[in-house]
Amino acid sequence: MGRRKRKPFPELHIHGIADRGKAVGRTAEGEVVFVEGAVPGDTVHALGLRKKKGVWQANVEEILQASPHRIKPICAHFEDCGGCKWQHFDYAGQLQHKEQTVKDAILRIGKLPDTEVRPILGSEAIFHYRNKMEYSFSKFRWLTEEEIQSDDENLDREHALGLHRPGSFDKIVDLEFCHLQAEPGNAIRNMVKTLAVQEGWTFYDPRAQKGWLRALVLRNNEKGAFMLCLVASERKEEEIQWLFDQLSGRFPEITSFYFMLNQKKNDSLADLKAELWQGDEYLQISIGDCQYELGPKSFFQTNTRQAKTLYDQVIQMAELKGEETVYDLYTGIGSIALYLAGACKKVVGIEEIPEAVEDAKRNAARNDHQDLTFYAGDVRAVLDPAFAERHGAPDVVVTDPPRAGMHEDVVRFLLELKAPKIVYVSCNPATQARDLKLLSEAYDVPAVQPVDMFPHTHHIESVAILKLRS
Repeated sequence: MGRRKRKPFPELHIHGIADRGKAVGRTAEGEVVFVEGAVPGDTVHALGLRKKKGVWQANVEEILQASPHRIKPICAHFEDCGGCKWQHFDYAGQLQHKEQTVKDAILRIGKLPDTEVRPILGSEAIFHYRNKMEYSFSKFRWLTEEEIQSDDENLDREHALGLHRPGSFDKIVDLEFCHLQAEPGNAIRNMVKTLAVQEGWTFYDPRAQKGWLRALVLRNNEKGAFMLCLVASERKEEEIQWLFDQLSGRFPEITSFYFMLNQKKNDSLADLKAELWQGDEYLQISIGDCQYELGPKSFFQTNTRQAKTLYDQVIQMAELKGEETVYDLYTGIGSIALYLAGACKKVVGIEEIPEAVEDAKRNAARNDHQDLTFYAGDVRAVLDPAFAERHGAPDVVVTDPPRAGMHEDVVRFLLELKAPKIVYVSCNPATQARDLKLLSEAYDVPAVQPVDMFPHTHHIESVAILKLRS
């Protein structure tokens, strides 16, 4: 096979953000190019590496003229790590382009020219905002260009604990300091690695599928407490206990220690059993007046402070008066349902994952809400005429589906159900706009509110209000 053809773009002006946060430029001839590492407003020399769906995917070779939005990243790992792709892009610029992404989706996909897209609500904290981080162990440490050129014989190439290098399933960027989670998150992670190397424990080899240590999950709350979960391929009781004893002695902030055994080929934790080794069973997180108990696998908004902003928008758009029946679709652990419960008569939630439903019921009991009911099952199957007859017609439907959006059957039933209001929470403007277009058959969509939950990434949350036409 010959070498894949590459194409230089000597002078490319970057004008926006496109697929998965990549910058987008257009040549004088009108050819569109997606560029990794550029910022809107840059003029760059880029090298096209491959074509994907007819569009060149390129990397920056040289910045000919820097954008006024280009700033110096604060993280030493920025060039290599996939955690924060936009640290070189000022926050005002990030917000501007996220807001524009929602506007474009509503207009081009949703075909809703009369819908108001409100100014995006930015995150007060743009660093140390995550309440959960999942780090991977790997035998293959990603080496920087400087390390490769150094020829250092003492360089540790076989012990990495950090985040994946983009586009690499086996290479892990070994982190010294990450700006995503509050301290002592970095100190805990670094101590785990130091102790593991000191004891000669093997880091996972994803190619040969061998090695003991696989992942480290850290959750924290607003009060500074941490939950730690170690994921490994064997249940070595003495080693695990020794590690946890060392950590608990150094970090009193760790209130829960969990262990997960993973002997699969993939890294997914969803189907693994979480074993409480020592400490508290749950980590408590507060949003407003609501108290949530989270386990190591609980799905929860990872930006706690901005979650309140998001949930406040749901309440505001629902215009609750206290006597409403609310259906909460894709309720997860009931985080939105619980937040709404004090502002309406009752909430009925539906969630596909049974463990999440058990979390939701426990959280409802903890907050002494008797007006919350949860059902486990696929929304398509559970939400039917008998369900509506049993619980009464909803005054408001809240839906917060996964990135793929709602199934057509769910959209079709909502059109038949004819709730006066639907509040649609989404983490994917494209699929939200697609569903809004379908629902606009019977509903007006007066407004959409973008909310930035994840600074320095391309991810966007948005909340839409739909009102049934008379």
